[in-house]
Amino acid sequence: MAKSMCAQNNVKPTAEGLAAAAQAAAGKEGGKKLPPVHLWNPPFCGDLDMRIARDGTWFYLGTPIGRPALVKLFSTIIRKDGDDYFLVTPVEKVGITVDDAPFVAVDFDASGSGSNQQLTFLTNVGDQVTAGPDHPIRVARDPDTGEPSPYVLVRANLEALIDRKSFYRLVDIGTTQEHDGIAWFGLWSGGKFFPIIPAAELS
Repeated sequence: MAKSMCAQNNVKPTAEGLAAAAQAAAGKEGGKKLPPVHLWNPPFCGDLDMRIARDGTWFYLGTPIGRPALVKLFSTIIRKDGDDYFLVTPVEKVGITVDDAPFVAVDFDASGSGSNQQLTFLTNVGDQVTAGPDHPIRVARDPDTGEPSPYVLVRANLEALIDRKSFYRLVDIGTTQEHDGIAWFGLWSGGKFFPIIPAAELS
């Protein structure tokens, strides 16, 4: 059985060690599905100097990680417990910093129309997800400026920030619908209407 890195004397978790453990876990899954991080309960090994910036760039020790394949590998072992983010393998759990959301939705495809519309998003790490009841879209607004920040749920409680160019395209195909007794401008996808902004505020 693999020994937890934090059980070793004076050895701190490293990106290299995490990558090796994640790769081993991915191999056991046959590369066909995401590792079952929700089932793993390894010891907490402390925080790692790894950060995901708001634009989706991953940093390690203050330097951008330049290998897309490594970023994609790390993205498969992210877990959010409460308000905190971790990278989790069968043998260790380390805390990381996420400035906003762990993923960025960089593009989307729209098919159908009206309440039959389907919006399928592509993230910066290659995930594809169709918005709907299981993958809701939500919009947070800055309390001071009113600036919207739109998100789509990718998996578990991990969201993708919808990038600006995609959001502008979404606004172009939005519609007005009554929601909770109020007219809202929003989007249909997967048979569900997602409100963005009260229609009265559009003018």
